[in-house]
Amino acid sequence: MNILEQLQTRFAAALGPMAADAAELGRLVDMVRPAQDATFGDYQANCAMPLGKRLARSPRDVAAELLGRLDVADLCEPPQIAGPGFINLRLKSSWLAEGLAAIVRDSERLGIPPVERPRTYVIDYSAPNVAKPMHVGHIRSSVIGDALDRTLRFVGHRVTSDNHIGDWGTQFGMILYGYKHFVDMPAYRRDPVRELGRLYRLVNRLIEYPEHVAKRDRLQAQLANPGQLIDKMVAEASAAGGKAAKPEVVAKARHKAERRVAEMQTELAAVESQVVDLECDPSAMHYLKHHTDVGAAALAETAKLHAGDVENLRLWKEFLPACRDEIDRMYRRLGLKFDHTLGESFYHDRLPGVVDALLGSGIARESEGAICVFLPGQNAPMIVRKQDGAFLYATTDLATVAYRMDTWHPDAILYVVDHRQSLHFEQLFATARLWGYTDVELVHVAFGTVLGSDGKPYKTRSGDNVGLESLLDEAVSRAYSIVSQNDDAKPGGAELPEAERRAVAEAVGIGAIKYADLSQNRTSDYEFSYDKMLAMNGNTATYMQYAHARAESVMAKAGADAAALRATPGSLVIDAPAERALALALLQFGEVFPAILADYRPNHLTSYLFDLANRFSTFWEQCPVIRAESEDVRRSRLLLCDLTARTIRLGLGLLGIHVVDRM
Repeated sequence: MNILEQLQTRFAAALGPMAADAAELGRLVDMVRPAQDATFGDYQANCAMPLGKRLARSPRDVAAELLGRLDVADLCEPPQIAGPGFINLRLKSSWLAEGLAAIVRDSERLGIPPVERPRTYVIDYSAPNVAKPMHVGHIRSSVIGDALDRTLRFVGHRVTSDNHIGDWGTQFGMILYGYKHFVDMPAYRRDPVRELGRLYRLVNRLIEYPEHVAKRDRLQAQLANPGQLIDKMVAEASAAGGKAAKPEVVAKARHKAERRVAEMQTELAAVESQVVDLECDPSAMHYLKHHTDVGAAALAETAKLHAGDVENLRLWKEFLPACRDEIDRMYRRLGLKFDHTLGESFYHDRLPGVVDALLGSGIARESEGAICVFLPGQNAPMIVRKQDGAFLYATTDLATVAYRMDTWHPDAILYVVDHRQSLHFEQLFATARLWGYTDVELVHVAFGTVLGSDGKPYKTRSGDNVGLESLLDEAVSRAYSIVSQNDDAKPGGAELPEAERRAVAEAVGIGAIKYADLSQNRTSDYEFSYDKMLAMNGNTATYMQYAHARAESVMAKAGADAAALRATPGSLVIDAPAERALALALLQFGEVFPAILADYRPNHLTSYLFDLANRFSTFWEQCPVIRAESEDVRRSRLLLCDLTARTIRLGLGLLGIHVVDRM
């Protein structure tokens, strides 16, 4: 059921003779929306004002004419014209009751019909690099992609999820070099993934050390006299204006220069810390002394792997299963599943053919020894083969597009990837279209960064990425404390056995992390805070899970047979304002899905669930259920509680979040 869609369809019929063309009709129909203030009604149409302006007529007269054509008598009370021409619509309580009775009987979909025209989607999300533990940076891609995957399937689209893992390339050259020279074999036998991760970080530090030293020396030289540097920047900025700069222009230039110098000082402090950190590590300094040009050596190991070197391939095959098992273990804990996990290695043999095809069609050409695609409006080309013959991510991604199109024939491919990769995907999509893939929608579902309390990307104190497992463990531990405190404080004493407390804590802790991410506009950065995400009030998973548990508890206390109630719901009573507000919210569930999928934003669902939980809280406080004034009212309110629990359960399930029956 989609009330908004029904109202917009009826307004379209009424507006048809008044609209100039289909485009205007579409704009006018879009102005039929849920009311922002319930005192004016449930829905509002603001289309009379722009229509009146074009027709040079009073908007109130246009609204009156529109209402003369509008057929909503079966749904709404008589519409009201307010102010300069707003049309306010209030649904009939009897219609709300009938609509609720219909969705009560729908045990699986709660009145949400499948789409009329299913599409075929491929969703690419999560995509960690193997041989390195997953970290906080993998949260957003994983949970946003999973929520979109579940939602698209629920509404009836055909979906293939493909986890394009990083199981090839330069990172393995670094690991191979580290394994051959620095491995702690007992540690590797105990925990191969941890040791391989250590080797990767060590080799990376050794490679970066000369770069950090050079950057430190450069910044130290530039910042030897900060005052002079600021004066120089101000003078250069003033001279760029040509004429003598006005005082306010000079002041603005000085402020900008001071800010830039402060940024440089922050950069210097960070790079000095990295240099000192390595220089205080005797073993690392020993390695640096005896292993010159580690970067070139690691690249050589990568080239050998790609060329089919027997030993490097053997080691790669030895490393991979343990790494995949570790990633799969984290996915099981997060409740993520993929139809396919086709990593970069799967496409390795296809890359020469991609480059040959691009050259043969004239899309790519040689430039300074590299093979490049030059795109209109782009300052830099997209390189598909380097001077040394090595392929790049762009080459692999083009091979992936070709494989997905040939194998799954999608109407759309969604890439749920960090916003910092926007240029890459802009170039990838443009090249794919030049290559002939014009009948597929290619979408970069970009997202922002997880920040710490300092407003910078969330890191450990040492500057490393926060490990995903430690993140989940901490959230579950904190959730366990909250669950235990709440249970111990119950008037009749604790109700939850220890095993159930642990299970509830796992659901609440992991749900909190997922929901905190999904409740954000995906393109925004957000601050990671355990306290905020585990709060029992506010827009959190914990609040939603508590609302679900509360609704289930009233059913249990009433001794109600939910299945029997649903089978014969009878006539629901929608009289009290809080009853009506809750009933309306339950019937508006179907309006969420077009909003989510219009721009692939799961936060529309979290906003809906938060509003529903708030309305249920008000209903709980104002409308006695077990002690209702009559049996009919009691039965109706029990059905509202049951339907609220089912809606929250379904909504959270589409976000990949578990509910609990008791908290």
